[in-house]
Amino acid sequence: MSARRVISIWFFIGVLLIAYGFLITGQGMWEMFYPPANPVVLAEMRMNIWWGALLLLVGAFYAGRFAP
Repeated sequence: MSARRVISIWFFIGVLLIAYGFLITGQGMWEMFYPPANPVVLAEMRMNIWWGALLLLVGAFYAGRFAP
């Protein structure tokens, strides 16, 4: 009987955070070149780019640390 390798749930959470990070960062990059008609307060801070980058870093950490 072969031993089965258990994949940690944190690996899948890391992959999901990477996917969300790409989507949010991509939206932020899109809004840099095509700003919305009615921008929100403090839109010049580009928080979606910062938040997306943070999600990418955390996701890469989890996916790398708990990779099968």
